[in-house]
Amino acid sequence: MSERVVRRVLVTNDDGIDSEGIHVLARALAAAGHEVIVVAPDGEQSGTGAALGHLSPDTPLPVRRVQIEGPDAIEAWALAGPPALTVVAGRLGAFGPPPDLVVSGINAGLNTGRAVLHSGTVGAALAAQNFGLSGLAVSIDVSDPWHWDTAADFAVEALDLLVDAPPRSVLNLNVPALPRAEVHGMRWARLAPFGSVRTAVSPMAGDALQFEFRLHDYEPDPDTDQGSVRAGWAALTTIVGVVEAWPLDEDGAPDADSQFSPRVVPGASLHPLHRVPDASDHRLLRRGATAT
Repeated sequence: MSERVVRRVLVTNDDGIDSEGIHVLARALAAAGHEVIVVAPDGEQSGTGAALGHLSPDTPLPVRRVQIEGPDAIEAWALAGPPALTVVAGRLGAFGPPPDLVVSGINAGLNTGRAVLHSGTVGAALAAQNFGLSGLAVSIDVSDPWHWDTAADFAVEALDLLVDAPPRSVLNLNVPALPRAEVHGMRWARLAPFGSVRTAVSPMAGDALQFEFRLHDYEPDPDTDQGSVRAGWAALTTIVGVVEAWPLDEDGAPDADSQFSPRVVPGASLHPLHRVPDASDHRLLRRGATAT
């Protein structure tokens, strides 16, 4: 095995700085030799996606130093804001040198399927991507007791892969609620149509809405993230956040006589002939430019 490449890693989550999962993750990454700094929300921020919250030059956000128990001291901070904001703050140098990579988790519960759009855990990794960094989101299925160490072991392994990946790569890791020795291994998986639960809303009662998270009887395909975890595998999925949709064939230069492109291409003026590209086909998606 090649020698591990050490990186400065910003660790965050959406369960808050006091979650056991982020403490286990930070210690595992530090034990693997990485330079770790923890910057996490000061409280629960689940479901915030990549939101930054309300920012105002006139309203500073509270931040406080936090102790991470372990054999080695790990710098840790709690910030009054969602996980994506902790990434942006770190990227802008608020906590010393900007990180090389971002790891978000370990989330208490899976983040699978297209519902990852709403996940604060995944949103932090996508915020990293949008600001020029690579990110890893880590989640584990619910159990009693929690198997944090299992997820942390797989996170260290996946981070080694991310170090050598193209810039602005994001990996979403979901781990079964099993001891490490009982997990079959790690494999690539596509997003399932649904996550482990689905959202439901009860009929309006007065001036309030009641939302619930319900289990469903959908049977995911075995090559999806949800299906892989059910089968005892740690599922790894590549995620791209802000993207552009273009036709697969982008050679449609404007015609010399008509001065319009027969296809949708960058720089082409809108023409009645044009149609919106099929963004449901992932092969047509292109990453957006890196934020500055």
